[in-house]
Amino acid sequence: MAKNADYQRIENPFAAPGHDHSSCIVSALDGAEATCARRGERLTPLRRQVLELVWRGHRPVGAYDLLALLQDERGRVAPPTIYRALEFLCDQGLVHRLDSLQAFIGCGHPGSHDEEHHHAAHFLICQECGLAVEMRDGQLDGAINGLAGRAGFTIADETVEISGLCAECQG
Repeated sequence: MAKNADYQRIENPFAAPGHDHSSCIVSALDGAEATCARRGERLTPLRRQVLELVWRGHRPVGAYDLLALLQDERGRVAPPTIYRALEFLCDQGLVHRLDSLQAFIGCGHPGSHDEEHHHAAHFLICQECGLAVEMRDGQLDGAINGLAGRAGFTIADETVEISGLCAECQG
């Protein structure tokens, strides 16, 4: 199936004022359980809770913000706890780290690590409202892979972050 077709089915929170975010959370948690089970990994209660906290919005969230949220729900938690959970979630392709924001966001395509030799993530990030949308586009993937191939470069991981203003914030 073409990646452009995948993109067409993904609800775009930029264009969906009535977006049912609770379905995103349920879908992400169910997908994480299935992905971890298929790989023989454990989605511990703590990792699951951190993933749920990341998915509470389509806005990237920093590690210390996650730590504060986790402490609100669990009491005192040491910073390494959140970093270990985030490292696991990133390694499993369930969460992405956005370097430009030093923040994390849920992966809209969990399991794509299983289907490709590297995981490509492309984000549109609104500088005004903070929403971030993960996009998939076969043409962009092809252009990046072609460029890397011509340079004799093997891609291990790929994250493209594009900042700007969503349609809502422009209006």
